[in-house]
Amino acid sequence: MTTFLLGLVLLLGGGALYGKFCEHVFRPDERKTPAFEKADGVDYVPMKTWKNSLINLLNIAGTGPILGPIQGILFGPIAFITIPIGNILGGAMHDYFCGMICTRDGGSQMPEMIGKYTNKGVVAVYRVFLCILLLLVGAVFVYTPGDIAATQLFHFSGDAHATSTWIIYAVIFAYYLIATVFPIDKIIGRIYPIFGGILLFSTIGIFIMTLVKGLPITNVWDSWNTATFAYGDYFHAAGQFSGFGHFVPIFFVTVSCGILSGFHSTQTALISRTMKSEKNGRMCFYNMMILEGFIAMVWAAVTMGMIAITAKHGGISMGWNPDGTLGYFANINGTIQAIAPTSVVGVVCRYCLGSVGSIIALLGIIILPITSGDTALRALRLTVSESFHIKQDKGWQRIALAVPMFVLAALILVWAKFDSNGFQVLWNYFAWSNQTLALFALPCIAIYLGRNKRIQYIWMPLLPAFFYALVCSTWICQAKIGFHMGWTASYIVGFTFATLYCALIIYQSFKGRKNSMLQPGTPVPQE
Repeated sequence: MTTFLLGLVLLLGGGALYGKFCEHVFRPDERKTPAFEKADGVDYVPMKTWKNSLINLLNIAGTGPILGPIQGILFGPIAFITIPIGNILGGAMHDYFCGMICTRDGGSQMPEMIGKYTNKGVVAVYRVFLCILLLLVGAVFVYTPGDIAATQLFHFSGDAHATSTWIIYAVIFAYYLIATVFPIDKIIGRIYPIFGGILLFSTIGIFIMTLVKGLPITNVWDSWNTATFAYGDYFHAAGQFSGFGHFVPIFFVTVSCGILSGFHSTQTALISRTMKSEKNGRMCFYNMMILEGFIAMVWAAVTMGMIAITAKHGGISMGWNPDGTLGYFANINGTIQAIAPTSVVGVVCRYCLGSVGSIIALLGIIILPITSGDTALRALRLTVSESFHIKQDKGWQRIALAVPMFVLAALILVWAKFDSNGFQVLWNYFAWSNQTLALFALPCIAIYLGRNKRIQYIWMPLLPAFFYALVCSTWICQAKIGFHMGWTASYIVGFTFATLYCALIIYQSFKGRKNSMLQPGTPVPQE
């Protein structure tokens, strides 16, 4: 328990200090924001800071900060250290600068930002990559909340052939369509504060009950091989658990959204159009990512505690599935049965919050992916419309563009639901591409700093850029859904790619600094 609490202190305390430093580096001022300069009543709408903050939190916090830690905690208590450090130096910094640069550049979306700070070739690749990811997010975030609602809330089978499953999916899709085409303040701005309250209740409630019930949580200085699960063996295993023994890169793809997520940049860009002041950016962007890190920490801790309790006593047990994979088991109607990671959510909620509290908590957890999926599809519509200069002034124009996207997302969902291994493949591609997307944004942050005479701070984006270039390239090289190379070769390729990638970032950052110095009348930022 002590390691978990120290990790929370590190997350909150370190986040407060580094967030202030990020703000000092960017230097927000009192200039007019895009919400006022380009007000259109649809996407450029001034909203209060607390609303923007809750909207951004719900936009970025999908199932990643819950399902990721549920699986990632199997690597042991080291997660309580790596999550806060990665969140502070990587994820929160990434979200803050992406949101602030888009705000400073007139409420631009990420493709515009990528194009401004790189080149046409890079932005062309980014647009394709982004559209695919946003489409996957839309499909994944119908599947996940739909199944949790079906199996944990309504106690349906959740089977692909069950009518109830597709009715629930249809309801989520209908909400997505409404939220995608209506003005942001009419739907999202009014509903999200309610959703935010439910989310905070579930997270804080589980956190408090973890402490009150005194759930056993292993410390980094204790033996990692406990009576209920051998975290140490899992951490050190050299591939005998399908490669999961390789902490880098597997852990950092698994716990992606609680540490760093490229998807977040597409969502902070939306909020760049509704902020009243640049000085609200630290609360809306940086602090909301810190809060997502808190959600990840809580779910990592409670999962470890539930594993210590075991399924026999109402918790969770780890064991081997018939296909040879490590899985979760729970007591279902007096029988120990295998359950999916999504079902772990229901076991935790019922154990910690009781029957009534668990229903409210499950609603919050179902809301998480839904509130990411709707804005993902909204961002997809905006990306396509702005890339091809398609007008979106009228409702029918927005619907005409949104419907084909929804059809594609529905087709992906149908395939994933009926294919026995479809969702796992879909989730793996989503998790990897989510991290890889950040490799487009981080160079832009460095180049922005170079162009604005802050070259001395490019180490801030370079640290996560090098690390995640190594993580993403190594992972896709060794993965079965990637190039399926050996681990040694994968690490060599990963390290080489990360080195060349960062060398190019440094070159472009200094090149941008030189060009900015040659431009007459370029203002010198004041400290």
